[in-house]
Amino acid sequence: MNAPSDLQVLREKLREFAQVRDWDQFHTPKNLSMALMVEVAELMEHFQWLTAAQSEQLTTEKMAEVADELADVLLYLVRLSDKLGVDLFAAAMRKIDKNALKYPADQVYGSAMKYSDYRS
Repeated sequence: MNAPSDLQVLREKLREFAQVRDWDQFHTPKNLSMALMVEVAELMEHFQWLTAAQSEQLTTEKMAEVADELADVLLYLVRLSDKLGVDLFAAAMRKIDKNALKYPADQVYGSAMKYSDYRS
């Protein structure tokens, strides 16, 4: 038997966290997706008025705040995927493979263009 992955352990811990608080009733896909967007917005606030260079040179305090927001995003994403029965790791691996087909390295190397813009 394989050892559980980090995402599986996190999923189980989140299930238990919600269960002992009777929060599962509130964790519908609709509510979780909305909460996820709120957390992403809170993450974005930390970068909103920074230059690109400033965004790469955060203070230790600011980095800790950003890490907390990233954790919130991850937690809601894992919880949402659990409620929907989506294997998040497998879905991410499939998406990387799809993106490799959409963005062949020899055609997009060093470019930020969307796949529909370089295919003519």
